[in-house]
Amino acid sequence: MLELNTRLWVALVLLTVGGLNWGLVGLFKFNLVSTIFGEMSLFARLIYVAVAVSAVAVLVPALIESKK
Repeated sequence: MLELNTRLWVALVLLTVGGLNWGLVGLFKFNLVSTIFGEMSLFARLIYVAVAVSAVAVLVPALIESKK
């Protein structure tokens, strides 16, 4: 079973935020991150990058665990 350490918990929270944001974009054409932080502002871009890094941080250990 995959153990969730602090790094993975933070990654899961960021992935949840990213997933909910994409759901809002897909359903309502409403980008919450852009609304709060500005269209492609530095902070909005940092959030998008953090979500992408979180995806890798969750995916890699899950793939490694699935090989066992």
